[in-house]
Amino acid sequence: MFRNLVKILEPFRNQLLWRARVGSAADGGGSAYERNCASKEQQLSQTLKRSLPGITYVSVEDISGGCGAMFEVNVEAKEFIGLSRVKQHRLVTETLKSEIAEMHGIRIHTAVPGAADK
Repeated sequence: MFRNLVKILEPFRNQLLWRARVGSAADGGGSAYERNCASKEQQLSQTLKRSLPGITYVSVEDISGGCGAMFEVNVEAKEFIGLSRVKQHRLVTETLKSEIAEMHGIRIHTAVPGAADK
């Protein structure tokens, strides 16, 4: 139940953190660097959503202090049902292969929908 509450509040948390970090960059203001950080997170999320249409939850966060070198990705998708954790991660890394080539590192957390409710 707590996980469901966290999942519901996650978009609000991400939006508040993003606005605090980027400030007016969301409105086209701020430096190109700030706009790039925000757009990279959005780009990674959109790539995952296009490739894995069964996604029920996705969160991408720049954990490199804003430089875009390292990201933490949390994905819950129906495509993971019946797959081992390694195969789930391979599916994500294959989807983000070209983006990962430009990064210093990535943390991936995957889950099957409803697995926490059991």
